[in-house]
Amino acid sequence: MRTALLLAAALFATASFAEDAATLEKSPPPAPYVQVSKALPLPEFIPGLGTLFVNPDTLPAGPFLAYDHDGKLSATIYMVPLEDLQGGKSFDGLAVGAPSVTSVDIYFNAGHAGVEKPHAHVVLFHDDGAKERLAK
Repeated sequence: MRTALLLAAALFATASFAEDAATLEKSPPPAPYVQVSKALPLPEFIPGLGTLFVNPDTLPAGPFLAYDHDGKLSATIYMVPLEDLQGGKSFDGLAVGAPSVTSVDIYFNAGHAGVEKPHAHVVLFHDDGAKERLAK
């Protein structure tokens, strides 16, 4: 498992800044993003992750755009199935919601609606207060 998480960190360190950050700063982001809670049986705001939007074509990895209660883009999240990483699959050129990243958390998730298999959450926080704003 440690190897899979290290691989995930290496993959996402080279993620693309393909998204136009200015259009994603405030919720809701433009199409093709959809609000995850309107497509899956999940709460609108998930403590620790925020209000999530994703382009369905990029599933399961994402990026998922995470907005705080005020609609500010606070994090970009990837949900990468561990079996894909263990099988040697790469996730190259993933977009980032904003070019500024102040910290990164990587942790295991056993699965949930939308990404049912065990996976790693890779969370890129976009400013110093983002983690705290998404926590509650």
